[in-house]
Amino acid sequence: MTQTPRSPDAPLLLEVRNLHTRYGRVEALDGVSLQVPAGQIVSVIGANGAGKTTLMNSIMGVLPCSGELLYQGQPLQGVPLETRVARGISLVPERRDLFAALTVHDNLQLGAYSRRREKWRADLDDVYTRFPRLLERRTQLAGTLSGGEQQMLAIGRALMARPRLLLLDEPSLGLAPLIVRDILRIVQGLKADGVTVLLVEQNARASLAISDEAYVLESGQVKRHGPAAELARDEMLGASYLGGSNASG
Repeated sequence: MTQTPRSPDAPLLLEVRNLHTRYGRVEALDGVSLQVPAGQIVSVIGANGAGKTTLMNSIMGVLPCSGELLYQGQPLQGVPLETRVARGISLVPERRDLFAALTVHDNLQLGAYSRRREKWRADLDDVYTRFPRLLERRTQLAGTLSGGEQQMLAIGRALMARPRLLLLDEPSLGLAPLIVRDILRIVQGLKADGVTVLLVEQNARASLAISDEAYVLESGQVKRHGPAAELARDEMLGASYLGGSNASG
């Protein structure tokens, strides 16, 4: 597959080469390769069961895998999850995995568990500035928040680790269209602030609209790759993932 040319001032932050991940005898990822240039939003789209969440968990070190994972040019294989976080990789999981019985404020503090308090106070203020609704609900239990508020909290908690690379797994899952728009606008803001984003989504149209590059994952394999705007205009891809021909808008 021909790689899309990159600007010389956009070095690779993450490179995945020939990644294989298995569940028993089932190969969930079969030779996946992709590149995430620094300062970009790269989306991975595909149907349910395509291997998108497996890809994110493999990169984060939650699942064992074979192949090569390079972050800032250095191998990630064998690096513990906690060390990956310390090196600047954060994952917002598909199910958010919040501590429902803890307050919003406590969940955010846990996102900075490996950092000294004086180092993360400014980041907490930044999260509350980015998500004013979380500030309003800082003493509320996470389990009582709406779905959109929980997603904001999950992203905010990940940001407390001060990531260079944010892995976002299905951030629109179960949310109303207006909330999805707000969440993806926030993701665009993260890019503007220097955070590189790898975005996994079933909502292909929405994710392509904010992404620089995109990969199409089918049955654990990359089937297409190119500029997101180009893939969004592809009629064949549109019929499969975007709800019909682009002629209908």
